Amino acid sequence: MEIVAYDPKFESDLVRFWRDAFEGGVGIEDPNPIADQTAYFNNSVIPESTVRVVVEDDRPIAFSAATSEMVLQLYVHVDHQRRGIGTRLLDLAKSESGGRLRLLTFQSNTGAQAFYERHGFRVIRRGFESQWQLEDLEYEWTAE
Repeated sequence: MEIVAYDPKFESDLVRFWRDAFEGGVGIEDPNPIADQTAYFNNSVIPESTVRVVVEDDRPIAFSAATSEMVLQLYVHVDHQRRGIGTRLLDLAKSESGGRLRLLTFQSNTGAQAFYERHGFRVIRRGFESQWQLEDLEYEWTAE
């Protein structure tokens, strides 16, 4: 298993397992066509962040998209969760931050909440995401 920079050859696999992990974590079916999600990934996620991919046996199994201030995406394929992969990606984002990171997750995603709280993130804001019609949480981590 290794962490590599994003390569367009990973696009299809990443978008598919991103969607599967999102649906499983949040408990809803994503009504958007895969083509729209792929366009969002290419037009918003990639240009706005550093995307890292975890590869095992030449297949992507996890990815993160982060800036020095924010974790925009962190998804691990459902078959590879609870192996420390998300922790490695989160630790990398922390090490590349200025000592403070924020992220958003949905309140219904209790697995993500537990994960981030175990890694020192604390809720700083509760809100509502109108596109998904779901309550969300903003988390923050600061270096001690």
